[in-house]
Amino acid sequence: MRYPIALALFILPTLVPAQSSAPSAERQRELVHLVRQDCGSCHGMTLQGGLGPSLKPQALRDKPAESLVATIHGGRPGTPMPPWSRFLSEAEAQWVVEKLLGGFPD
Repeated sequence: MRYPIALALFILPTLVPAQSSAPSAERQRELVHLVRQDCGSCHGMTLQGGLGPSLKPQALRDKPAESLVATIHGGRPGTPMPPWSRFLSEAEAQWVVEKLLGGFPD
């Protein structure tokens, strides 16, 4: 028996588990460490700037969040900013941006 496409589109989302928007608590700790250590090596250990610009909320305020996520995930060709897609997902990059815009945790 063949099911209509509309029925398949209705059933399929129930078979695929929904991905949580926030990383687990353990992964959040790993991401905080990554930002503090790895990003901090260029953006300053307090994220106030260094080789790379400041990552403080006031410095990022006028930048679209989608652009910041794309920069973290894909890097910036022709600059020292590498892509971090090997180490974090786009959803995790989004979480990092949300935290940066709100004042990054210790």
